Amino acid sequence: MILHLLHRTTFAYAGTARDSFNEARLRPVTDDLQTCRNFTLRISPNINPREYRDFYGNTVHYFDITAPHRKLVIEAESEIETVPDLVRPVVPVVPFADLATFPDRDFHLEFLGPSHYVPEDVTLWHEAKVALGDTRTDVFADVVRIAHHVFTKFTYKPNSTGVSTKAPDALKLKTGVCQDYAHVMLGLCRQSGIPARYVSGYFFNSRRRPNENEASHAWVEVMVPGHGWTAYDPTHDRRADERYVKIATGRDYADIRPVSGTYKGAPTRSLKVEVAVREASAAVTAD
Repeated sequence: MILHLLHRTTFAYAGTARDSFNEARLRPVTDDLQTCRNFTLRISPNINPREYRDFYGNTVHYFDITAPHRKLVIEAESEIETVPDLVRPVVPVVPFADLATFPDRDFHLEFLGPSHYVPEDVTLWHEAKVALGDTRTDVFADVVRIAHHVFTKFTYKPNSTGVSTKAPDALKLKTGVCQDYAHVMLGLCRQSGIPARYVSGYFFNSRRRPNENEASHAWVEVMVPGHGWTAYDPTHDRRADERYVKIATGRDYADIRPVSGTYKGAPTRSLKVEVAVREASAAVTAD
């Protein structure tokens, strides 16, 4: 499947802003399951960004705007080819005990420990015990059980949580959005000894209604020994397939913020994020 992505972030200020420094993690990755065929980043006021790879391998574009400005627009446009579902590798059955001895375990310890949005918390430990009980099967089967537990216990409810909501708080509320589902699943996996990382990206919804708002998406990847990082989406209770586009990975949302930065001057009057995900043959540009 070939998908066209448009992600536009617009900051409008109640006056003028200056000395703005920003980072953007908006370029899709290229890996075994997807290829970024084209990528363009447009910034207004006009400026040429520089780029680097962060600790987790994500592409980061960064730029400074020292001159006064009343608006900042960051627009990323991409074309990605994803691998068809029928040729994606099957996840092998791996005994749960192999998680304690697989050769690369030490390289993934940071995905077993606490992070900003997924702290060490007894409520996560207890919920992990509820999700899996006293039985362990194979690694990915247990991941599916954890994700299904989150899916059935949570109610998807926009605006019930905020960008700063952490996994224990979302767990208590039992409501939230994809970011909350992912953070709670991360906590349950890590408390169960399964290395897990946060994924930011997009999901192509072919059944969207006309004028329906679209947004970026979040899900989880877990380490299956001998197979590698394997994606599962707790918000929809399914494996990530050819409709998913991965942008960045990290311990949690704090590591992969699509746009972040600082500036001096007037406060932000409004922030608007527009997202469009289309098959390439039907690609459009947001109004």
